[in-house]
Amino acid sequence: MKVAIIGAAGRMGKVLIEAVDGTDGLQLGAAIVEPGNSLIGADAGDMTGIGKTGVAMAGSLADVKDDFDVLIDFTFPDLTLENARFCLAHGKSHVIGTTGLSDVEKQQLAQVAENVPVVFAPNMSVGVSVVLNLLRTAAAALGDDYDVEIIEAHHRHKKDAPSGTALRMGEVVADALGRDLKECAVYGREGFTGERTRKEIGFETIRAGDVVGDHTVLFATEGERIEITHKASSRMTFAKGAMRAALWLKNKPAGLYDMQDVLDLKQ
Repeated sequence: MKVAIIGAAGRMGKVLIEAVDGTDGLQLGAAIVEPGNSLIGADAGDMTGIGKTGVAMAGSLADVKDDFDVLIDFTFPDLTLENARFCLAHGKSHVIGTTGLSDVEKQQLAQVAENVPVVFAPNMSVGVSVVLNLLRTAAAALGDDYDVEIIEAHHRHKKDAPSGTALRMGEVVADALGRDLKECAVYGREGFTGERTRKEIGFETIRAGDVVGDHTVLFATEGERIEITHKASSRMTFAKGAMRAALWLKNKPAGLYDMQDVLDLKQ
């Protein structure tokens, strides 16, 4: 399968190019940067140290529409939706690790996926996918007797908060407990907040330095607490998950999938 990487000059884009190069069954077909970027025309491998790839950086998807089968996209919500519409128009598969999509944007993505196969996950890490299953099991077993808090940390450059991964963890826990996250989530606390309610799910966000991504879900009651933690020390963990998703999409019918589907973890 030929892969296109959009946002190829960014931190994640460079790692994705390296990951494609190291994955059997995948070949770099295109690398896209923003229009007017000085890297247009340069070899995509020059930024990564993997050597020449023979793939020249392009300034738009339209310039490389015949050069790839699946697009891997870790960009921004508005651009991701634009890319999704391009994939729909040209019959391309789409792997999306973009975070920060609103409910309306997710609905628009779901409409696109009615006609082309899409894997969308706020975190492509295989480890995080396993943790989501652990959280579902733990929440169902512990029930309402345990308070739930979700703490996440990322690098200073991350633009959305809480992270998409933290929100997904909250959704999984809330679903297992029969709650609606929109109604029970509390984002940060300040001032005289009063006692914690039994059914709220709290979120705390840290932005500092070069933290790749740390997530902890705390279940606490009188006398004990349980912490389920995932820590990412390299963006390559997300890139490798995206490669698995891209390979998995080969010959898949249209639909909106996630990493639970890719890893056959759906319960």
